Amino acid sequence: MSHFKPNILLAFVLALALGCKEHKQVPAPEGMVYIPESKEIEAFFMDESPVTVGQFRKFVEATNHVTEAENFGNSGVFTIEKNWFLKDGAYWEYPMGKDEPKAKDDHPVTQVSYNDALAYCKWAGKRLPTAAEWQHAANDGKELNTTYNWGNTLVVNDKYKANVWQGSFPYVNTLRDGFEHTSPVGYFGKTKLGLTDISGNVWEWTSDWDIPFGTKKENYQVNQQSQKVLRGGSFLCEPSFCHGYQLTGKSESTPETGLMHTGFRCVKDINPSDYQKTQ
Repeated sequence: MSHFKPNILLAFVLALALGCKEHKQVPAPEGMVYIPESKEIEAFFMDESPVTVGQFRKFVEATNHVTEAENFGNSGVFTIEKNWFLKDGAYWEYPMGKDEPKAKDDHPVTQVSYNDALAYCKWAGKRLPTAAEWQHAANDGKELNTTYNWGNTLVVNDKYKANVWQGSFPYVNTLRDGFEHTSPVGYFGKTKLGLTDISGNVWEWTSDWDIPFGTKKENYQVNQQSQKVLRGGSFLCEPSFCHGYQLTGKSESTPETGLMHTGFRCVKDINPSDYQKTQ
């Protein structure tokens, strides 16, 4: 009678176990979305939306965190009249400066540096996504052959699908999408995986260094000019100048920099025990 050899039996059992992990979706924590694995990326949880002003306020109140913009006393602001400049008093609660309206709690927090974002994620028991993880999630966990997550056009059925610049940047913004600056998270709907604001609204920090083309990651030396990769585009993006809100779009900034169009969202690793709870 045929029988399994011990090493073959062990391989069979391991294959079954891995198969269960590979195909079973794990319930995500509140406010997060399950992102399925790929050949290169383990499954993980991602915040449904960028971190909001209200959420960041809770972090500040709990930790007394002072952002780098507050320490510097100014931060990056854009206006049609002045283009980019350092605005005194601009920080996460007043991203355009204290002479402009206070940020709304349901909008994405901005004027947070990479280091500020890192501190928030650590407090929340999470981390920042890698650029590859962010891309994988934006693509619904598969390979999309479209310009945007939802298709190839910004306007669908006479409705804008993202908060971006309309008109000729940086001179004219027609505001046809209804917003000059940030919009409430989730206003423009969700992806098939359940994520919001994957395109436009605010750029999002990732954990990756922006490594020059042709340089191997293991050979890259971090220096004072090194920048972190940003994904997603923002309300200042206009295709002829910056098409950052397309799926392949990217930007970069130094870790201490805060800007009025830059925020973040967190991710969380899935532990083996999380899979066991679903069995």
